[in-house]
Amino acid sequence: MSYFSEERIIEVKTDSEKNMVSNFLKEQGLSLEDDVEYTVALLKNDTIIGTGSLNGRILKCIAVVPEFQGTGISNKIVSRLVSEAYFRGNTHLFIYTKPKNEFLFSDMGFYKIAEVSDRVCLMENKSNGIQSYVKELVKYKKEGSKIATIVMNCNPFTLGHQYIIEKASAENDIVHVFIVWEDRSSFPSEIRYRLAKEGTKHLSNVILHKGKDYIISNATFPSYFLKEKSDVAETHARLDLEIFKEYIVPALKINKRYIGEEPYCAVTKKYNEIMKIVLPAVGVEVEEIKRSSVEGEYISASMVRKLIVSKKLSEAKKFLPMTTYNFLISQEGLKIINNMIDLNAKH
Repeated sequence: MSYFSEERIIEVKTDSEKNMVSNFLKEQGLSLEDDVEYTVALLKNDTIIGTGSLNGRILKCIAVVPEFQGTGISNKIVSRLVSEAYFRGNTHLFIYTKPKNEFLFSDMGFYKIAEVSDRVCLMENKSNGIQSYVKELVKYKKEGSKIATIVMNCNPFTLGHQYIIEKASAENDIVHVFIVWEDRSSFPSEIRYRLAKEGTKHLSNVILHKGKDYIISNATFPSYFLKEKSDVAETHARLDLEIFKEYIVPALKINKRYIGEEPYCAVTKKYNEIMKIVLPAVGVEVEEIKRSSVEGEYISASMVRKLIVSKKLSEAKKFLPMTTYNFLISQEGLKIINNMIDLNAKH
């Protein structure tokens, strides 16, 4: 890395540069997350005085040394990140930050979606982003005294997912199913949505929705600004539920949410615990459904994926609706399977 005495922004590319940024962030009480795709650093002489990173449509790991805060450094960094995001075709952008920094990003054209007091604030660069999403949701609002919802990843859609949806369908007038939309799953979001749609087409009162940007997954929730890592799961859950209860619940008049029992994943278990506290307070009942099983084995998408990468698709068949299995043995499905096997081999 070559330096000049003037203040300038550089793209961080080499391992040594990344280490410098990582050390800089540690000094600010932050961390550089592994999933960043693009990082810039603002230098004065030979010293980093500010940095910021980009991951898809999320701006993150933004920090400026205290003595240069309020001098426009953050604006320069964010402007560079926004330009890069636009260049990559991403125009709808998001920032997770501390609530005390909301005013800073408001001045840069970002608007608050929701916050968890003293922990995190989620902002976007569209003044009507969340409102536009809600406006679309309202088109699917149906009348009824029992309006339920389920949020699922469906990676892939299993008999377990189908069981919960069928149960909710039998017990309610309308069931709104949201498919988590971030593409960090083995199966792309459009495929997961399609398999869920095919696996529920026999249920006339079930409406599927694409979760898009406002159903936050644990995979995309950043934690670089949280000092206590033990708080990450709870903070993520509270922010996601804040958006859910403030926007999605009133849009569709939801009064019940179904969740699957989670005996294995500590993060999901924590999420479920917090949901049982937050949602009843706004009139939404939470019902936890015990996992269904086949031949004494619990059905789980993670088990299906494990069998797939072990080249045991025939054993996975018993956990899947025929619609999902037929997809997996199709050319399109086999391409995904081969990608999963290749990725697993590299690890």
